[in-house]
Amino acid sequence: MEPHVGSKLGNKYLSEVQRVLRFGGKFVCLTLAESHILGLLFPKFRYGWRMNVHSIPQKPSSKRAFCTFMVVAEKEISTELQLIESCFLDCTGNQAAALQKAIENENQIRREYSSGSDIMHSLEDLQLGAKGDLTKLSQGRRFQLTLGGRGGSLFTYRAVVLDAKDNSTPFSFHCGVFIVPKTRAHEWLFSSEEGQWMVIESSQAARLIMVILDSSHMNTTMDDIQKDLSPLVKQLAPIEGDNGAQIPFMMAGDGIKHRDIVHKVTSALTGPIIVEDVVYEDVDDDVSRLLPNKDLIFRRLVFQRAESLVQSEALLARDESSTKNVGTERKKNTSSSKSKKRGNKKQNDESINPLKVYHDYLASSYHTGIISGFMLISSYLESVASAGNTVKTVVVGLGAGLLPMFLHGCMPFLHIEVVELDPVILDLARDCFGFTEDKHLKVHITDGIQFVRDLKTPMPVLGRNEDGPGGLKLSSNGMCITSHAEGRDGPGIDVLIIDVDSSDSSSGMTCPAADFVEESFLQTVKDSLAEQGLFVVNLVSRSSAIKDMVISRMKMVFNHLFSIQLEEDVNMVLFGLCSESCIDKDVFPEAAVRLEKLLKFKHAEIGKSIIDTTKKIKYLK
Repeated sequence: MEPHVGSKLGNKYLSEVQRVLRFGGKFVCLTLAESHILGLLFPKFRYGWRMNVHSIPQKPSSKRAFCTFMVVAEKEISTELQLIESCFLDCTGNQAAALQKAIENENQIRREYSSGSDIMHSLEDLQLGAKGDLTKLSQGRRFQLTLGGRGGSLFTYRAVVLDAKDNSTPFSFHCGVFIVPKTRAHEWLFSSEEGQWMVIESSQAARLIMVILDSSHMNTTMDDIQKDLSPLVKQLAPIEGDNGAQIPFMMAGDGIKHRDIVHKVTSALTGPIIVEDVVYEDVDDDVSRLLPNKDLIFRRLVFQRAESLVQSEALLARDESSTKNVGTERKKNTSSSKSKKRGNKKQNDESINPLKVYHDYLASSYHTGIISGFMLISSYLESVASAGNTVKTVVVGLGAGLLPMFLHGCMPFLHIEVVELDPVILDLARDCFGFTEDKHLKVHITDGIQFVRDLKTPMPVLGRNEDGPGGLKLSSNGMCITSHAEGRDGPGIDVLIIDVDSSDSSSGMTCPAADFVEESFLQTVKDSLAEQGLFVVNLVSRSSAIKDMVISRMKMVFNHLFSIQLEEDVNMVLFGLCSESCIDKDVFPEAAVRLEKLLKFKHAEIGKSIIDTTKKIKYLK
């Protein structure tokens, strides 16, 4: 156990000690109690052993600088954890203080183990029965452990072992390994107990060993990791149900056939951001009919702080309008072009018709869900539009600007104010996603919560020369706050949409940030909305407890609450109404038809998709 040799031989030696001793037998170790010795002794004799540490008294004439200690470990039948007892005589100073501190730390670990805390076990702990008989499945058993290290493998791994809660249906695998890459380790689905149970349920394994990679595995191939893990996970596989089949290795895939990085940037507020063009292995038939092409290309905006969440996604299409602009020039150059090689034709066509974001299509289904909720106030929207007025709409969260651009195109009677905290996001939306502003679509770089609070209190009526356009009152952030709808007084937003992600996805709520669903902010929203106003929240969470909490808060604030569930139970869009009266479910079809007439599309398929989605809206309050 010399420090430069490492712990491999010491670990092997102590394993033999554990094997050869009978119950009641004692192992006695004389040691100077260096930290690397204690780091092996204490965990090795944690389960099924009673341990005492004593100092060995020295002769008064001795001038030795160090004390010698005696560690006694007695093998017991029970695997119950027991605290280390110690007795130090005639030994003081830094050496004794360090040993006493190490014993206190180890005893604290043993207390936590005894209390059932979710702590890390070693493979040796488990083989000694720390979590029962591992050769047998135990319904609903879950524990964490460390795998590898100490010369037995290339790497050390953090893992979670779960035995399925429900064994009423046959399993596809008696044991499986699910590898979580470092970039996704912080996600609620893999870092929380509730999320992990969801993973084993979908894996169809009787026992699942979830291995969570970290930065030490970054420069290693998955093949090498699998080879390194194979002998380790075999020691954790249950015997029952084992028909000799190999233990399958699983990993979450993204279904991407090809990926090109278009742009990378780091924001002081958002962190590293990537814009990428991807080709999926499978694409919905509806999209293929919309733009027939062998490989449809989608442009995605990804925040690296939450790589599993694609913040925005858009369909790319050839810019046919540029063909008209160069038509005349092509005719002039016809004679010279004949002498060029025919191989340049494809390259020239691509330069003439470059790819650009197709704003007449929504690639994100939750955006379709948001717009379908406009059905709840379609009668009001119709009355405002027919009167030639505009509907005041606030969207908190710009992203790539896809939802505001789509709304602007299909509902020209909306006056849209977008609120975005990060100026870098606005630059990306303009440069990479074709986002543009005009008199009915404006962006404010400011805090979304403060923006809504500013709208809550109307500003005094300004003088004639200080009024906004048409004599309208303006809030401190420049938002028009006087109602456009005739016969309504005071401030009022007609539609308020919250579509922002959370910088802390480990909380279990990926969207929105927690502040946007606090009761105080929800009350501010209610005070800011017009009487017939609509509040929309994009909620992304796999936790039913979090969803229930947000729904409960919104029920306390809003008179009526509706929801729509999307994206395999991950995305939920919530709709809050302030009005005392409420649209009845019996008139949903009529309201949907009214919304369909208000929407202007180049492709009827898109309108049909939105109207079909209205059928999924459910009344919660």
